[in-house]
Amino acid sequence: MNRALQSDLLESYEPAGFWDEAFSGRGEARPHYSALLDELTREDLEGRRAALVEEMEADGVVFAGAGGVRPFLVDPVPRVIAADEWTPLERGIAQRVRALNAFVADVYADRRIVREGVVPARVVDEAEYHEPLLAGVDVRHDAWATVAGLDLVRGADGRFAVLEDNLRTPSGVAYALAAREKVAGALAEEGSAGLDPRPVDPLAFELLGAALRDAAPEGVDEPFVVLLSDGPGNSAWWEHRVLAERLEVPILTLGDLERRGSGLFACLEEGKRRVDVVYRRTDLDRLAIGDELTVVGEALLEPWREGRIGLANGFGTGVADDKLAHAYVEEMIHFYLGEAPVLPSVPTYDLGDPQVLPGALERLEELVVKPRAGYGGEGVVICPHATDQQVAEVREAVLAEPQRFIAQETVALSRHPTVVDGRLEPRHVDLRPFAYSGARVAVLPGGLTRVAFGAGAMVVNSSQNGGGKDTWVMPS
Repeated sequence: MNRALQSDLLESYEPAGFWDEAFSGRGEARPHYSALLDELTREDLEGRRAALVEEMEADGVVFAGAGGVRPFLVDPVPRVIAADEWTPLERGIAQRVRALNAFVADVYADRRIVREGVVPARVVDEAEYHEPLLAGVDVRHDAWATVAGLDLVRGADGRFAVLEDNLRTPSGVAYALAAREKVAGALAEEGSAGLDPRPVDPLAFELLGAALRDAAPEGVDEPFVVLLSDGPGNSAWWEHRVLAERLEVPILTLGDLERRGSGLFACLEEGKRRVDVVYRRTDLDRLAIGDELTVVGEALLEPWREGRIGLANGFGTGVADDKLAHAYVEEMIHFYLGEAPVLPSVPTYDLGDPQVLPGALERLEELVVKPRAGYGGEGVVICPHATDQQVAEVREAVLAEPQRFIAQETVALSRHPTVVDGRLEPRHVDLRPFAYSGARVAVLPGGLTRVAFGAGAMVVNSSQNGGGKDTWVMPS
């Protein structure tokens, strides 16, 4: 590795209890980063960063959040994962998704895990996204979460753990592929020594397409699949269009669907066609609110319940990505699979348990507090970084309604070299890998590394000044 670059990098890097993805504690490049860091010596990093912004804007790669539509920001320095590190990660992700699918299937069938006292009934019954109307619904292969996007973090000890499980309508894979196209293409031509990660395109579409076909009703060999979106108002509308185009399926809104008895038909320019699988990417992902079916539920429930269509992801999966359910996933793995968890969960505390609450309140200043049903970082309070007033407010909220919150141990998120004002500076990252469930569970190599661009910031969500990094899994 170029020594001038090494000196410049290490000038900004302080160990300070954080694991650095590219450098050891002695300031030496990790072996699987050496070729990349050598390549960076030939890069105009600020120019590459600015070019990436322009290219993403030109290609329309945008994300819509609370602040409106903005370009999806990608850092030009990719994350690199060695083959021997990825192998157990891949196994652990697949294992976890298998157990979560089994949990959802059990919740809407016999509720064995509740009857046998492994998971308290309130974890299921009080989950905001629990859908009691789905009792008895049968899903092929028990693949309720056709697409799962887990959030993995690496702590100061260098070990990966799962921070959250996303099973309702996880997004991000198209952004990961856009990052790969732009970053890997700019850094080196394919086949350059040490800069040849495992490919993700077209693999991502092959895995997703296979999972969608596996969701089709029994006996349908060549299913007609549609992607159901809200249209341009959806925050991931750009991704919806990319996925539909690459899967070669029509992208529709509810107004383009028509019910005939228990059948579902797509209204296309060339006429009406029976739908076999709906890839549901609507923001509204509830089947019912109270006793009233949502508009999406009205359109899809009867054909799905009757086995006339497959649904990806199925309604009801939110019962498993409820943040309180996360506290019990390791028990789910033992219960349903009879296996030891390969990937641990970040320790998560059920504040609705009277035996757990007092201990959590005693050390609230050390913990992260989250609302059970929140997403996108909303409502999360990282108490070690919060003001006294913020901690006091969250304490009051937890005391008033402890069942609405969970607490987690604070993880000192690992850091990664990131271009800031033309220099490489450390920024905190997590990893969102994608798993596809059909007849089997398959995991895309790598996924999307999310990065917090603010110095010291821990929240990596795009809606809160976060962005992405290309993620390279190296071949064995």
